[in-house]
Amino acid sequence: MSPKPLYLPPDGRPRCAWCAAAPGDADYLRYHDEEWGRPVADDFRLFEKLCLEGFQSGLSWRTILNKREAFRAAFKGFDYHQVAAFTEQDVNRLLADPGIVRHRGKIEAAVHNAGRCLALVAETGSLAAYLWRFEPPKNSVAHNLSQSAPSEALSKDLKQRGWKFVGPTTMHALMQAMGLINDHQPGCHHWAEAQKARDAFQRPR
Repeated sequence: MSPKPLYLPPDGRPRCAWCAAAPGDADYLRYHDEEWGRPVADDFRLFEKLCLEGFQSGLSWRTILNKREAFRAAFKGFDYHQVAAFTEQDVNRLLADPGIVRHRGKIEAAVHNAGRCLALVAETGSLAAYLWRFEPPKNSVAHNLSQSAPSEALSKDLKQRGWKFVGPTTMHALMQAMGLINDHQPGCHHWAEAQKARDAFQRPR
C-alpha cells in the first residue's frame, strides 16, 4: 500500500497525511506536532489513551480530541484507582454529561477496565512497564498499517486479562500515539523530533 501524500499546511511544514482531516484546526495540528508519537511512561496518560481509543470506535479522533478535557473532568483525570470505584450512579452521571460520548457500553467498559488495570499494575508494577513490553524491535513495523503483530499480541493479552474495547486496530493506534513506534510518515516535519524523543526515552521496567 502506497503512503498517502503528506499534508502541507500554510506554515509550509509537511505533516502526516491524517492531519488533512481537520485543515485549519489548530488543536488537531498541535496534537500531531507535540503529542502524537512521543513516548509516554505516565500511567494515567496511558490509561486515558486506552479509554479514549475505545470511545473513538466508530467516530473520528477529532471528535474525541475536542471532548478530551470534558472526558478528563468526567473520569477524574483518568486516575484508574478512582474510576475503578465508580458506581452505577456514576455511570448514569456520565450518560447525562453532554461533554463526552454518551455510550453506555463504552462508559461501562472504561470503568471495568479500570478494575482490570488495578490488577495488572499489582502484577507488573505499572501500566507503563506492561505496555512497553510490547514495543516492537526498531524498524520492524511498516508505516501505514492499521494493525500489526505487536498490536495483535497486546490485544490478545489484554483480552485474556478481561479488558474490553482493546482490539488490535485500537491497540495499534495506541502504540502509534504513545510512541511505542514512530509512525510519522517519512518526510513529515516531526518524524525526526519524535525519533529523537524515542531515542532518549528511558523505557519503564
